[in-house]
Amino acid sequence: MAEKKEKLFDMFQGCSYDEWRAKVEADLKGADFNKKLVWRTNEGFNVEPVYRAENIADFKTLDSLPGEYPYVRGTRDNNDWLIRQEILAETVADANAVAKEIITKGVTSLGFHLQLKDAAEIAALLDGIDVAEYEINFKTCPRHAVELAKALVDYLRSNGLMDKFRGSIDFNPMRRALKHGMEFPGDIKSMAIELLDVVKDVPALRVLAVDSFMFCNAGAYIFQELGYALAWGAEWMTMLTEAGVKADEVARRIKFNMGVSSNYFMELAKFRSARMVWAQIVEQYNPESKDACKMHVHAVTSRFNQTIYDAHVNLLRSQTETMSAALAGVDSITTTPFDVPYKKPDAFSERIARNQQFLLKEESHLDKVIDPAGGSYYIETLTVSLAKEAWKLFLEVEENGGFLACINNGTIQKAVNETAAKRHVDVARRKEILLGTNQYPNINETAAAKIECDGDSCGCHHGHHEHAEDNANGLSTKRAASDFEALRLATEAASNRPKVFMLTIGNLAMRLARAQFSTNFFGCAGYEIIDNLGFETVQQGVDAALEKGADIVVLCSSDDEYATLAPEAFKYLDGRAMFVVAGAPACMEDLQKEGISDFIHVRCNVLDTLKAFNAKLLK
Repeated sequence: MAEKKEKLFDMFQGCSYDEWRAKVEADLKGADFNKKLVWRTNEGFNVEPVYRAENIADFKTLDSLPGEYPYVRGTRDNNDWLIRQEILAETVADANAVAKEIITKGVTSLGFHLQLKDAAEIAALLDGIDVAEYEINFKTCPRHAVELAKALVDYLRSNGLMDKFRGSIDFNPMRRALKHGMEFPGDIKSMAIELLDVVKDVPALRVLAVDSFMFCNAGAYIFQELGYALAWGAEWMTMLTEAGVKADEVARRIKFNMGVSSNYFMELAKFRSARMVWAQIVEQYNPESKDACKMHVHAVTSRFNQTIYDAHVNLLRSQTETMSAALAGVDSITTTPFDVPYKKPDAFSERIARNQQFLLKEESHLDKVIDPAGGSYYIETLTVSLAKEAWKLFLEVEENGGFLACINNGTIQKAVNETAAKRHVDVARRKEILLGTNQYPNINETAAAKIECDGDSCGCHHGHHEHAEDNANGLSTKRAASDFEALRLATEAASNRPKVFMLTIGNLAMRLARAQFSTNFFGCAGYEIIDNLGFETVQQGVDAALEKGADIVVLCSSDDEYATLAPEAFKYLDGRAMFVVAGAPACMEDLQKEGISDFIHVRCNVLDTLKAFNAKLLK
């Protein structure tokens, strides 16, 4: 008799959304479901706490396979992305030496940052490198792009490599307006037409750049980067098809160089959305082949959230960012080295950056699965929601004259800079967390000695120097951590490092929690923290604080006890050090009447509060 196979799921009753919602609302004990559990994203839509099959039942994004139009699931039948490293050498010989070394370490895509004049220099640069095996990318000044393209094509033709070459020339005349708020002085259309004519016989050479990583590095929200990237690509399509170039020819020359921030699932969804919407945009130009609708995407991990203090945390940020891009099926990835904010990357940081991608390929096998997120109720919903928000922004740009008009009049830079300013406030208030910078800082770390250049403005990692003072009308160059870093560097530079003494007293749980909060708070400015186990009386605590030479005494206790302990401590201290109460007790107004003015709590603007302390304490 055949053995009966038991289906374990039959033992569990099905649960409808309404039943689940009723149970959750009962557990919330009257708290508002939407306020407690629904997340309002920066991208302009809400995220629910749970998604089910019915949420994606009507989505057309589920109707295609990887490699099928509209390419939401990928443009290829594999997920073997290229590992790219940027080469920042000063000379052709040095760049060639670095390239030959790193291709033995597993790099499959090279990014050269050099001004090259002729085929002889290109031959020297690529000497000993099998061009058919590696993707070759050039970053150059837009004015020299045609000259570089001619030299490259000469080299490829004379070596029989026209059909074997894969790579790009980063022709980005929009960079000037985006970085400096000034229009490009040349004729972009005629330069682009000439460039396309020069490279027409090299099938896999992309020359029309969409460098939307610039928005990501400036602090843009994800839907902004996506919307502006699509508008930028459409600008190339419109400009050149109207000039008589075939849609297929324009589309296959465009390369999207996009950023990746730390919003893990949202970034994964961004690349899926990007491919889907771009395919539909290109289709409107009536290309002869559906292949023209494929988006070619290079991903670069963000610099906006990188930090100088606790810089190794940058590795954690860039690892999740690289993972988002890999799972989303991009064509190639540059993992930004962790030390970029304060120096030119060295051999160690570049090796670690390479290894971050090898971990995802060789140990996690992310290259073995195409679109693993496909069918996820959550990510499919994010994909569609992001596409809608980006499409709104795309239409807004088109209605205002298109991408070029909007960067030349500064409206796009203004919108991104407004977002960046809001994000800086969010970091200042700890609404957006940068571990090691505005939360859980390494209090005794110093950084001034390791800074070789100001990564926000020196541009050494891009291979060409651009300074912050030039950017008055361009995109912001300030990283999210810049303001907190300025605070800590000021503390380092001062002759006296302020001492903060935790006067812990009363309720054990509350005094411990508040001492921890206060340690984090003042640690963000690099002050010396003196913690304590607790005191019997405020007099003992104040005496101990003065004995240690404290500049700030922080009273850490419970709200109820503050009513009596705070005035007593304040009077006994008598101005011999600054006095701070940890928390926002109900008796705050009464304490303020007693002359107590400094309170630190979760609603504080941490940055502004610490700036005020720095102004009073640093000599």
